[in-house]
Amino acid sequence: MHEVIDFVDAGGWGQPPSLFAIVPTALVAAAEPSLLDQLDDGAELTPIEQGPLPEDVEGGSPALDEFLATTSWPPEVVGCALVQEIVVLPPSAEAALDDALAPLLSDRHAADEAARAAAQSHPGRRDARLIAAVLRDGPSIALLQLRPTDNDDPFAGMELRTYDNLAPGVVAALYSTLDAPED
Repeated sequence: MHEVIDFVDAGGWGQPPSLFAIVPTALVAAAEPSLLDQLDDGAELTPIEQGPLPEDVEGGSPALDEFLATTSWPPEVVGCALVQEIVVLPPSAEAALDDALAPLLSDRHAADEAARAAAQSHPGRRDARLIAAVLRDGPSIALLQLRPTDNDDPFAGMELRTYDNLAPGVVAALYSTLDAPED
């Protein structure tokens, strides 16, 4: 995960979602000997960024949900990771979101748009990255990286947080990409 996070951090903030295949390093070395000098010798697994996601995925979660629902990996891919920028709100924002969404609950798209608009305009909002990864054999992790504010120490290291049950829908969607039936 550190390799994925370092890779994404190098691109700065304001990036579209990124999807990575997680492959045994030995397979990558055997398939692409020219990459040997770029591979971490001690790493059992290597993340490989996939091509850019479709443009409509960049705009919002429903398109990302649909993209992941139609994605599958070959058996050589032992896991996958997704990095996406999100907005984090304080717990006190729940009432304001409930008020914005209540009249729209019968229209999922309208409710999603209203929730995004309310989150973007909330004074307590923080930009963050959600980093989620799963392996076929079961382990998963979801991490949250808050975007530094002007008041944060510019020399402080990156802080990653995790919480119980962080992003269960994203983790489940990533697992589903690994469970596709074989041809």
